[in-house]
Amino acid sequence: MNRCFALYRLPFAQTYTEVVQTEGHVKQFDSCTALNGRSGFVVAPFQVSPSCPILLIRPDHISEHPIEEVATVEEAVSSFQLHRDRYATDFAAFHAQLEAGTFRKIVLARSATLSPNRPIDPKRLFMLACRRYPRLFVALVALPNGHYWLTATPEILLEGIGSDWRTIALAGTMQLQDDELQGEGETMRWSTKNIQEQHYVATYIADTLSRMRLSFHEEGPRTVRAANLVHLRSDFTFTLPDASRIGDLLHALHPTPAVCGLPREDTFRFINTHEHTDRQYYSGFMGPMNLHSPLSTHLYVSLRCMQICPDAYRLFAGGGLLKDSNEESEWQETEAKMQTMKSLLGI
Repeated sequence: MNRCFALYRLPFAQTYTEVVQTEGHVKQFDSCTALNGRSGFVVAPFQVSPSCPILLIRPDHISEHPIEEVATVEEAVSSFQLHRDRYATDFAAFHAQLEAGTFRKIVLARSATLSPNRPIDPKRLFMLACRRYPRLFVALVALPNGHYWLTATPEILLEGIGSDWRTIALAGTMQLQDDELQGEGETMRWSTKNIQEQHYVATYIADTLSRMRLSFHEEGPRTVRAANLVHLRSDFTFTLPDASRIGDLLHALHPTPAVCGLPREDTFRFINTHEHTDRQYYSGFMGPMNLHSPLSTHLYVSLRCMQICPDAYRLFAGGGLLKDSNEESEWQETEAKMQTMKSLLGI
């Protein structure tokens, strides 16, 4: 069995945490509800399947370390496969459903395959991401199949200590340019499309918490920066009486319309049937669950992802489509999102 571990750095933290399972097989689950009462580092996919189960890395050894200084990477990639034609085909199929009124929103994902010209230590890429993206949750996970997943994501799915919990609605994307890079995006003017997209996500989360009979407080939306992008974010804080049942709440929340669409069940089925991209762990979630003292959980949606294979790097990105979405604009948004990982490879 390959050694399984996770490295993660919480936003603005000065250290990172290493979680190692030293022996035995990593536990696999087919439902979020199976996570009730468990602890470890969780890696969950967008869609659970036999080849892509929910994984729980057992915390046999946990340690804290300072973030290392590492040299930047140069000329790490020899070729690209952007799959532009595939995206155009998917966009047409997805957008037709929006024009017909079948869906209010649907998220279209794509990947790009990069061929390395020399191997790079995944831990080096993790350290670069920690240094470059202090606002984001950064994690590197070594899976049983020998692949690594690296993410640098701004989106909290579920986070809490004791009975105090929160989640967020994060949607809408704009790219910072020129003088805007000196600030936090406070001067950006949001389009109706972006505002509506974020509103859909916020409404879904509010409805979900209400169905779970959880009293919550909502703040936002506000503009937040993530690398060279900005998003609209609303925060939801609530009390969770029984933290041992967080698997039930995860089952209700995931996947949110931020990575799926509305209606959720219908768009989820459509994505899994028609999208050319095999998302695997992209747009799932990962993070520590019920670790440390006091017990704390920090689960983030797996965005800005890179799958590190022996002979390729696979980058993932997606965007929310509405009826008035434009294919070229949406493609450029995914390109901007992929730059978070591309820059680590010196691209």
